Amino acid sequence: ARNELSHAYPNPFNPMTRIAYSVKEAGPVTIEVYNVAGKVVRTLLDTDAQAGTSGYVVWDGTDDGGERCASGVYFYRIEAPGFVETRKMIMLK
Repeated sequence: ARNELSHAYPNPFNPMTRIAYSVKEAGPVTIEVYNVAGKVVRTLLDTDAQAGTSGYVVWDGTDDGGERCASGVYFYRIEAPGFVETRKMIMLK
């Protein structure tokens, strides 16, 4: 098992993108989407994971309130025990 945050696929995307991840240590795992201002627009994952967990999350371009986000650049970030990584994605309308 290893820590990994994959590139969003497809990227650029409309209306959805898929993000695969894996974590090697047990503990709390979050994946959040940020706008270019650094504000969290959507929490895609917030869970306690087992060691060796892998999977994927899907972002449909909406915020935590269900509103459609604007086209543009977004960042997604994973935080897990001993692992933090951020990647960029682009939503086109």
